[in-house]
Amino acid sequence: MSSTRSRELSPVSGSPFAAGRMIYSSTVDPLGRFAYVTDAELSGHIFAFSINPATGALAAISGSPFTAGAEPAEIAVDPSDRFLYAVNVNSNNVSAYTINSSTGALSPISGSPFAAGAQPFPAAVDPSGRFLYIVSGQDDTISGYTIDSATGGLMPIAGSLSGTGCFPVSLALDPSGRFAYVANYGDNTVSAYSLDPGTGNLSRSIFGTPRTGKGPNSVAIDPSGRFAYVANKADNTISAYTVNSSTGALTPLPSSPFPAGNGPQAAAVDPTGRFLYVANYDGNNVSVYAIDPSNGSPTEIAGSPFAAGNNTVSVSISARIH
Repeated sequence: MSSTRSRELSPVSGSPFAAGRMIYSSTVDPLGRFAYVTDAELSGHIFAFSINPATGALAAISGSPFTAGAEPAEIAVDPSDRFLYAVNVNSNNVSAYTINSSTGALSPISGSPFAAGAQPFPAAVDPSGRFLYIVSGQDDTISGYTIDSATGGLMPIAGSLSGTGCFPVSLALDPSGRFAYVANYGDNTVSAYSLDPGTGNLSRSIFGTPRTGKGPNSVAIDPSGRFAYVANKADNTISAYTVNSSTGALTPLPSSPFPAGNGPQAAAVDPTGRFLYVANYDGNNVSVYAIDPSNGSPTEIAGSPFAAGNNTVSVSISARIH
């Protein structure tokens, strides 16, 4: 839970809630009713919880945890709230599930798991719900898939394999569904792509490749699509950019990069676009920043960072604003 005015963080009653032993990633469904967490063991699982709309408390969903592939990492839910996808790093594929609209329980989709690139990491569904993209860290590529609107099954997009920078680890799509951004941990850059809304193909021919801080580990776009933020794990900074609304190109803010916590691992902007949250892996906490609506600059709020569990790896925000 957090203060509506300041977004200060305070523990929800009953927190922390039991999950797996090797938590890697978390996400909240678009309606803010369910939370999903990956347990990145070789015999991996997805822990599923219902969210109390009044308190934010979590309750395990019947049947949880649900079986995934080897070392499930990032997870993504489609905008229709019907399908969930979990990327399995060690089995080089993606597990696909239907979401029970009443309970949040997961059921494997026919044909799942679907093949992915070598050592896949993050996944993202475009705002239209038609396409899924997965970044592969070992072969520095992005694979695209069309999503069957009836079943949630995946079909590779012909010619969709796109090159990235060195060792890509994070992927974000802008709210308009026209642009995609990838943080490249190995060469300290963020790659930008245009997205063809008809075919789902990606192209980076019109973009440069802006520099980030050291070890960029996560990229997040604000809900207005005007600003982008990259958490740089190796030098404890946040790189911030303005987004060109016509081309999607990134321009660093004058004071970027900004100081961050210890080992910033993941970043997320809240649905109002007013606050940026960063999970600090080595600090065991979460930093909160107010976003200047005129220029996108992040300023850490009073009391930040806020204590979290050991090796904080992920941050997700419910669509419900309490």
